[in-house]
Amino acid sequence: MGLAALFIAEGLFVQSELSNTAQVLGELEGLSSAAQSMLKKAKTHEAIEAIRVEYLGKKGKVSLILKMMGQLPEGDRRELGLKANLVRDQIDSLIEDSVSSLEKRQRDAFLSESIDVSLPGSGRTLGYEHPLALMSKELLSVFQSLGFEIAHGPEIEHDFYNFEALNIPKDHPAREMQDTFYITPEVVLRTQTSPVQIRTMIAQKEPPIRIASPGRVFRRDQDITHSPIFHQIELLYVDKNVSFADLKGTLMIFIEQVFGKGLKMRMRPSYFPFTEPSAEVDMSCFACAQKGCRLCKGSGWIEILGAGMVDPEVLKSAQLDPEKVSGFAVGMGVERLAMLKYGISDIRHFYENDLRFLSQF
Repeated sequence: MGLAALFIAEGLFVQSELSNTAQVLGELEGLSSAAQSMLKKAKTHEAIEAIRVEYLGKKGKVSLILKMMGQLPEGDRRELGLKANLVRDQIDSLIEDSVSSLEKRQRDAFLSESIDVSLPGSGRTLGYEHPLALMSKELLSVFQSLGFEIAHGPEIEHDFYNFEALNIPKDHPAREMQDTFYITPEVVLRTQTSPVQIRTMIAQKEPPIRIASPGRVFRRDQDITHSPIFHQIELLYVDKNVSFADLKGTLMIFIEQVFGKGLKMRMRPSYFPFTEPSAEVDMSCFACAQKGCRLCKGSGWIEILGAGMVDPEVLKSAQLDPEKVSGFAVGMGVERLAMLKYGISDIRHFYENDLRFLSQF
């Protein structure tokens, strides 16, 4: 049994045996190695727990030594106490290591049975880039190659930037509730990304100003070709002596880069409050070579965007002198261009998150 016959028989100490401190220390020395030897043979959590109880339980070998400390000579108690505590900590650490080792062996055994590590790995299924993201990325890449910098602004906008500074008077139809989402009488969800142009001109003050402003916009409109939330990209170029020819050249490069070479462009007079003169821009139908088809509705032309020279009143609102600088502005809907390029008939496909649709891109 050891430890001077464990010093006890069912808890009864024998005084003559307890007084031999050297003998107790000697047997205490062997407890760690004895516990370690037993733990090496333990194959289950139950076996490890039994060893813990035998050595560290209330009636365990180490615990009994600590309990009988008061019966030892006073001069020997410190030495024996330090040794007993050290042995207890050593055995406790050995038990923790044994539990960790056992759990690792069990885990490895389970994995080796359920997973054949010799099989080739399976690839991770990747998602698809959204067609609107693809279209925006392509458009911005073209404009950046022409020297335009990307500029962003808030989606919740003040009336001044969304309407007043863009030369849209109070009685303009765009102000009516069926077109605009009003948060307060002076705050709206922006109806175009044009407010970014005003903010940029006021902040930069000195030309040249050449920006492309992408972002979400909001209007009260919904059918197969319109959505209450959609995306626009607008261009602004302001500098000395900017002409309509600069606008036309920029748009011709844009059409060629996005839809292909050999297409024609035409500009029809139109009206926008913030540009003068203004134009609707069409390109020749790339699907039928102007022979007439469903895409171009038999006309041979496809409307793609609106553009024009920046109205002098808009320049004044941005604290620029229209006598010294001029500029052009272009506005295009990302959804419309994506529908044209990818042959999509219903704008709602962009927002339904149907993987059959998205996987085509």
